[in-house]
Parts: sequence; structure tokens; C-alpha cells
Amino acid sequence: MSVWLDIIGIGEDGVDGLSAQALACLKNAEVIVGGDRHHTLAPNPDAKRIAWPSPFDAMIDEIKSHQGKKIVVLVTGDPLWYSVGARILKAIPKEEVRFHPQLSAFQWASSRMGWSLADLETLTIHGRAASQILPYLAPNARLLVLTKDKTSPSVVAKLLTERGFGQSKMTVLAALGGEREMRFDGFAESWSHEVPDFHTLAIECIADENAKWYSRAGGLPDDAFVHDGQMTKRIVRSTTLSALVPYSDALLWDVGAGCGSIAIEWMRAARGARAIAIEPNEKRIAMIRENAVQLGVEKIQIVEGKAPEALNGLEQPDAIFIGGGLTSDETFENCWSALRVGGHLVANAVTVESEAKLFQLYEKHGGELSRITVQQAEPVGRFKGWKPFMPVTQWMVVK
Repeated sequence: MSVWLDIIGIGEDGVDGLSAQALACLKNAEVIVGGDRHHTLAPNPDAKRIAWPSPFDAMIDEIKSHQGKKIVVLVTGDPLWYSVGARILKAIPKEEVRFHPQLSAFQWASSRMGWSLADLETLTIHGRAASQILPYLAPNARLLVLTKDKTSPSVVAKLLTERGFGQSKMTVLAALGGEREMRFDGFAESWSHEVPDFHTLAIECIADENAKWYSRAGGLPDDAFVHDGQMTKRIVRSTTLSALVPYSDALLWDVGAGCGSIAIEWMRAARGARAIAIEPNEKRIAMIRENAVQLGVEKIQIVEGKAPEALNGLEQPDAIFIGGGLTSDETFENCWSALRVGGHLVANAVTVESEAKLFQLYEKHGGELSRITVQQAEPVGRFKGWKPFMPVTQWMVVK
């Protein structure tokens, strides 16, 4: 295979900032793909010009249709950092693509702010819900955010203020590295700037004494979720997530999801982690949706239905949690068959019948079988006493 597609990152300084190799590719291009802004920055009077379509999938077919010609795709900054490069590589082998990165918006922004890139979070809400920043809110956290348009800073400022981060410092940086570079500074609680559509948002999180934020480590307080009592409680949830081992871009099946607490914490725990919540109860499905919004994981996938039937046709999981009580052989067999090799399966049981089933599976497949007992201090007259919760039997196995 030989390279036939060049993807060039370009900044506000246009062709002046390109490497000699990228500049040569641009000058020799027969077809140039990019946004209006990119075409303005990169002159070539002889090349055919193609604008980004919507939906983007149509562009993949358009690009492939020109194979055999000298084709260039223009993007902003680094093509592989929240840009189209990763999407293109899903459709075109990497051996056929050559990248020419330019300084990213994050690199420009960190230099303007005087922040170390290694010590902050880089996020995007371009084409995504602004609530996706919520898992990253914490005292003194620094965030660099790619935004949707000029409305994004106001939306983010409202979110920050509602969560007790109204004193956070916000900076909008526009046209970075160019002659038209602009900067707007303010605080979330009083943000009122009119800003350009194309910009990067820097946030220095400052929490007030009543700030509402949660660690991305497993074990959020039970009252962080809307629930009807049928949920995996905090201490058991923390142990369950540890056994499931969340990691980037991995997919979890949460079978019998209830209010979605396990699936939601899985998604918060690792960047890009995904979850499918399988739940038959309409009221609990509504709770999952509400919890997902409030905790910043709106991309959760919900499947209404009961296992094992609802599992048919779902994408292969990297991990599975069965929390609704494992009494059906078919549910386990379907889950076990679908789980990828090396994936973790965790099942919790509170009834004698489901506990017996876990023991049988443990005898057959191995793994680890544990019993979790929790006691909590409760008032007893003028004093305190220990109130035990129902013990939970947990089985974890790696396929």
C-alpha cells in the first residue's frame, strides 16, 4: 500500500506555518477538502475544492472517490487530537494516509495561559453535550475545552455556577496564533462576553464551600443518583467497579441496570468508556436518563427490555455486570458467550437462590467469590448502634 491521502493541519498563520513537506503536498494537490476557513488559509487556484458535508460519513465516500489523484484534507491544528484524523482512519488504512500536524488549539491555549499541558484536562463539547465537562470538575482543576460555537461559554458558565463553581475563572481564546487573536476573561457567575464562534475555552475551577462535585473514582454517594432504593449501594458499587476494571474506550453491559449507577460510574471512570444499560422498567429508565445528564455521561446507551432477549444484537462488550439477580442460566450463557476473551464479568447476588447460582458458576468457571457485609452507624435512642445491610455475594471472573 502507498500513501494517497495527505491530511494537513493548518493554523491561523496559514501556509506560513506549514512544513516544507506539507507545503509541497498542498501546492501539488489536485483535490483539497476542508471547511471554508481552511480553504481561505490555503490558496491553490488549480485544485478542485470540496467543502465538509453533513453528515460526515458522506465525506469518507467523497474522499475515497478521488483515490488515484493527489488529495489533501485540511483541518485545524493536530489532525489526531479531537479532529477528523481518527474518523478517517476507521475507513482508510493508516498505511495509505500521511499526517502533517500543526500546533493544536490546546498547545496554543496552554502557552497563552501559562499552563502545563501535562497538568490539565483537554476536552471537547463540539457536537457533544456541554455536561460532559461535569466529571472533570474539581477544586483547582484546569480545563481546556474545544467548544461548539459562541454560545458555549455561557452554557458552561451556567453549569459551573449551578454546581457551586461560579467563582471559576474563564478565558476565551480566539484566532490563536494569528493577527486577529483575541482574549476574553471573566468569571462563570458573571460571564457576559460576546465571543466569536471559533475559539478555545480555558477554565480554572474554583469551588465554593457548597460546591457539588464528585470524584471519578468509583463509589459516588447514593444521593448523587435519583433512585427508588433498588440500586447497588455505595460501598458495594465501589467494590464492583474495582472488579470490572474500567479503562479507556471499553464497553460495559450493565444487565438489570436499575437507576444506572454502575454504568454511569463506569463511563465517568475512564476517558471514552462506554456503557449499555439494559433495563425493563420504564420508571427506572427515566432515572437512568436523568442521572446520566446530571453526572455528565449523556452518551450512555439504554436498551429497554429484559435479559436474555434484550441482549440479542448488542455490540460485543469488554466487561459485563449482572446486578439484577442471576437466576437464569440463559442470561449468563448469553453474556458469557458475548464477552470478549480477557473481559471481566461481575455478578452480585442478595438472595439465597441467586447466591446458589453464583456458587455453581464459580465451581465451573473459577474466578473469585466474595461476600460483602456492611454496617452503618444509626441512632439508638441517645446513642449510636450498628445497622447491618443485607450481605452481598459477588462473583468476578475473567474469560
